[in-house]
Amino acid sequence: MNLSEATAVKIAALQAKLNKKLGPEYISQRPGPGGGPKLTYAEGWKVINLANEVFGFNGWSSSVVNLTTDFVDFNEETRRFNVGVSAIVRVTLRDGVFHEDVGYGVLENSKSKGAALDKCKKEAVTDAVKRSLRNFGNLLGNCLYDKQYTQEVIKIKVPPVR
Repeated sequence: MNLSEATAVKIAALQAKLNKKLGPEYISQRPGPGGGPKLTYAEGWKVINLANEVFGFNGWSSSVVNLTTDFVDFNEETRRFNVGVSAIVRVTLRDGVFHEDVGYGVLENSKSKGAALDKCKKEAVTDAVKRSLRNFGNLLGNCLYDKQYTQEVIKIKVPPVR
């Protein structure tokens, strides 16, 4: 495939952006499951904002390929619901290049079945969007899988936004 020089320059500039790692202002931490070690992650809205900056607001799109309710359990004693949902999302760039990945949402001990399903579906889709975007490069979250990098970047204190 022969690319024009202008196209090759655009692709190289985009690749250079995507090779950069997330700054500390994009990174959050929360307790791990069952009180395990802290998890380092980027919030969904921050990754979406970054994708808009990198590709342009009209330079990319996402679509739900599959959304599956894995379980809805009702506990008769507590009258509460436990729900799990998985999603597969495709992120497509303007030129047709795409990546797909899976995401998961889970909620335990919910009073409402509908609210639990709603929260789990949104969580699964957001997780899948983030995981799909990370396949484009470090700037969109792939650097978070580098444990050495995350151990160093979380030490950097970021002043609160005013």
